[in-house]
Amino acid sequence: MDLVAQELERPGGDARTSPVTPDEAAMIALDDRLCLALYTASRSMTARYRVALEEFGLTYPQYLVMVLLWEESSVPVGRIGERLSLESSTLSPLLKRLEAMGLISRTRDRSDERLVIIGLTRAGQRLQERAASVTLEMCRASGLGIDEMASLVGELRELDVQLKAATREARG
Repeated sequence: MDLVAQELERPGGDARTSPVTPDEAAMIALDDRLCLALYTASRSMTARYRVALEEFGLTYPQYLVMVLLWEESSVPVGRIGERLSLESSTLSPLLKRLEAMGLISRTRDRSDERLVIIGLTRAGQRLQERAASVTLEMCRASGLGIDEMASLVGELRELDVQLKAATREARG
């Protein structure tokens, strides 16, 4: 019995969490597995963003930080990590590079000196106008309409919530 079938056989692994039977799970070919489709689509999306962001000198994770800051102006470092699912070991050097590029600033929170707040510099604000084309470019590259994208994003968020809950449960 493969791992997927074993998982479905364990307590809590029934139709409540998956409408797939152990026999069906055992028959899923590699090319039909959700994990591979998500993995390859994610890599393709990141590769396409890499091309779109080249002219701005940003990596994809740096761009995500900038988008968050364009939406919220100033954000505590911890919140950036939470929103983007980035560990501090990844986030700290990323923020240092953005600061060295003159796009963000770091300040201590006046009410809690332990908190570091990340804000946009004028250059970071100006970049928003220059980089506005990236969103349209990526929407077009996806081949999806606005309603299709919204639906897919909603489904992926639900999947993320489900997988996080299943991971917590599996860890005990």
